[in-house]
Amino acid sequence: MDNQQIFNIVVSCAGFLAGWVLNNITKSLNRLEDRLEDFPQRYVAKDDYRRDVDELKDICKQIFDKLDKKADK
Repeated sequence: MDNQQIFNIVVSCAGFLAGWVLNNITKSLNRLEDRLEDFPQRYVAKDDYRRDVDELKDICKQIFDKLDKKADK
């Protein structure tokens, strides 16, 4: 085997491995994109959560105020 054939084999193997790695990276990115599309349906945004907690705190405060007024009578 001369040097050119060895070089061709090495370059072919390197090209195959590089293509395989890029293909795996592309598949992984596609899976991540699919998971990101489901993200809004699975998780609550921080602002929405804060708003909901503030509403619950207001409701609890109203209930405690009513209970305090009942206890005073």
